[in-house]
Amino acid sequence: MRADSHRVLKLRAPGRLHLGFLDPAGTLGRRFGSLGLVIDGVATEVELSAATADEVVAGDAAAQTEIERASRYLALLREHTGLQTPLRLQLTRVLPPHAGFGSGTQLALAIGRVFAHWHGLELSSVTLAHWLARGLRSGIGIAGFEQGGLLVDGGPGADGMPAPLLSRIAFPAAWRVVVVQDERHRGLSGTQEKQAIATLEPLPQSLSADICHQVLMRVLPGAASGEFAPFAAGINRVQQLLGKHFAPAQGGVYTSAAVGRAVQFIADAGRELRGADKSLEHGAAIGQSSWGPTAFAILPSQSSAEAAVHSLRAAGLLEPGLTVSIVAGLNRGAVLSEHAHEPH
Repeated sequence: MRADSHRVLKLRAPGRLHLGFLDPAGTLGRRFGSLGLVIDGVATEVELSAATADEVVAGDAAAQTEIERASRYLALLREHTGLQTPLRLQLTRVLPPHAGFGSGTQLALAIGRVFAHWHGLELSSVTLAHWLARGLRSGIGIAGFEQGGLLVDGGPGADGMPAPLLSRIAFPAAWRVVVVQDERHRGLSGTQEKQAIATLEPLPQSLSADICHQVLMRVLPGAASGEFAPFAAGINRVQQLLGKHFAPAQGGVYTSAAVGRAVQFIADAGRELRGADKSLEHGAAIGQSSWGPTAFAILPSQSSAEAAVHSLRAAGLLEPGLTVSIVAGLNRGAVLSEHAHEPH
């Protein structure tokens, strides 16, 4: 076995899209419940190695802003385990914070997993999330870290533990997600998020029931059988109901109006182009991830996604500050590897 001074652990944790809550008001006594999708193309990557004193460094400019949060997670892990061996933690790449990709949970679990592996500890992701105060509302990021895919959780329990995973379905390999981001905005998080939720009128039980029905009888069966039309119809109904519900707290159905115009254009273009391109005949499943500002348009193929992006550019809807990418769903979770390396 290699000496610790030559070890380096690397972990890549994928981002996720939060596609909506099932019952944010808890009309039957259990709040939240979430639908989410793990995606390829965006991720947090960390490296852990030996050091003479604790050191947290960032590999790029974007990760610099996350050093303080990462240091806090490392301190909490030491507090819970009592382990004080000096370590060097490098944030090679991080998900954009407060953008709808689950950056905080993925960073916490990435650090927690490499810390546990370094010390030979068998700690579940649920335990790590609980220690690091993640998964307080949604368990999608935790389940996504573990196994990827299209996920449904049952909302956090009264004991404060993260939400249990209720369903995990492999996302169809051919389907694609057009991701539209607005770097000029940030979604709500932390105390602001909690306060915003508290100011909203409770979502009526009838609408929560509608959301649950859409997820159970359209979204999940559609994904499981590769039928895009019911999947898209279900996602669109869920997002319509939740967008209207959260609009007073986020300044509209979409946090970024420009992002909202872009994904709505994709949906409308799909309907208009159905005669010319059969892959677009069902339009798109559109919406906002969490509090935004990231929005998505899920389409049934790479060609339909490329056609949608081309149409967006041609229409001049990608104004300065907006970025667009095409990604696939990811049906696996975080990847951990161990290498030999010279000590720092």
